[in-house]
Amino acid sequence: MSNTNSQLVRMDRRTALKAAGAGFVALGFASTAHASPEAAAEALAKLSGGAAAATSDKITISLPEIAENGATVPVGITVDSPMTAASYVKQIHVFAEGNPSPETITFNLTPTGTADVNTRIRLSKTQNVLVAAVMNDGSVLTNKKEVKVTIGGCGG
Repeated sequence: MSNTNSQLVRMDRRTALKAAGAGFVALGFASTAHASPEAAAEALAKLSGGAAAATSDKITISLPEIAENGATVPVGITVDSPMTAASYVKQIHVFAEGNPSPETITFNLTPTGTADVNTRIRLSKTQNVLVAAVMNDGSVLTNKKEVKVTIGGCGG
């Protein structure tokens, strides 16, 4: 048999329990961290290049007023746009102000489609859902709606 220079690392029970406890504490802090309206506003500012986004009633958000389970909340978004080569919605972004990450989904559109999308999102708690529509000319339209969540879907 050959002699190797490998070393065994021995861990006693106390050291193992300390390491496991530190891991659980780290997981606990990670699951309770939430975005803020400021984080959503910052993400929105990146979309518009720092320019102020205009609140618009051209964006219709279909959400339940009360979501009994935040794990799967249906959302429908319609943007009133001609969807022609001269004027169309390029992207639709959905932000949830109280989720661990404010950006939930982005839809990329073309002038040959419609500005009408549907999906389901997770919401951790009662919060505003912010929708931003990026137009082909670079302008950004926004609208938001509050949803009351009774059971959180993001670990809440």
